[in-house]
Amino acid sequence: MEYRKPKKKSYFRLSKEIQYLLMLLPGFVFLLIFQYYPMGGLIIAFQNFDPLKGLFGDQKWVGLENFRKILINPYFLPAVRNTVSISLQKLVCHLSAAILLALLLNEIRSTGYRRILQTLFYLPHFISWVILGILFKDILASDGLVNNIFQKCGIPPFKFFTNKTFQPLLVITDVWKEFGFNSIIYLAAITSIDPALYEAAIMDGAGRFRRIWHITIPGIIPIIVLMLLLSIGGIFNANFDQIFNMYNTTLLESGDVIDTLVYRLGIVEANYSLSTAIGFAKSVFSCFLVCLSYFLAYRLADYRIF
Repeated sequence: MEYRKPKKKSYFRLSKEIQYLLMLLPGFVFLLIFQYYPMGGLIIAFQNFDPLKGLFGDQKWVGLENFRKILINPYFLPAVRNTVSISLQKLVCHLSAAILLALLLNEIRSTGYRRILQTLFYLPHFISWVILGILFKDILASDGLVNNIFQKCGIPPFKFFTNKTFQPLLVITDVWKEFGFNSIIYLAAITSIDPALYEAAIMDGAGRFRRIWHITIPGIIPIIVLMLLLSIGGIFNANFDQIFNMYNTTLLESGDVIDTLVYRLGIVEANYSLSTAIGFAKSVFSCFLVCLSYFLAYRLADYRIF
């Protein structure tokens, strides 16, 4: 009879992996305190909330009344439209700019020069929108640096902060800040392409642009499709930090998004019930889009989380 070694008990495996679990503990505690514990406040969406009575005080329950008020709120649908519009524009521009930068950096043969450029492109990602928002508002103001240069060149001053130009301004500044950092994943995908393909193309007389078009781009298409699909879940997030630090009350028509509407209703107007209802509705739709994006990523790009 063949002798079989008994399997180790689960607690022996746990003792070997306990250090990894302890490394996860701070992140788990952070999520528990700042992400899951505040979900108890969602009950405010179903109440006529009075902060003097406390979260679990004798509040008046109104059921779905706050959600009905959302639909008749004159600012809600424009905010949703602006959110989706800004997010889609950013999605397309971020994807295009990051891919283009990755292709250009990959063609630089000098390692030192490439690292210098990568650092310069990555640096804006680490600057807060609080700083950048103030900086852009000062530079692009009617009497700012850009318009002063225009005047010296005989060009009439241009108003950057109008309802017609604000969304393109948001897209351009956000892409400038993030496209360098977003290109990292595409650079990693390019380095995984078999070098033999490039060598064979060179032997066949293919130039640099033909190698990019027929080898590099097809080689990273699966990653492009995957990143595009995973970005679907963030359509209802238009970057509150950026918009809040750059817009004003004259730009509500084009710059008011769901998050800024929640801020105004909840913090400025102290309408906690309605702002919580809007945030809750946004979370539900965002959760649906996240699930949809992962389903599509699994179907189209064979990507799995678990």
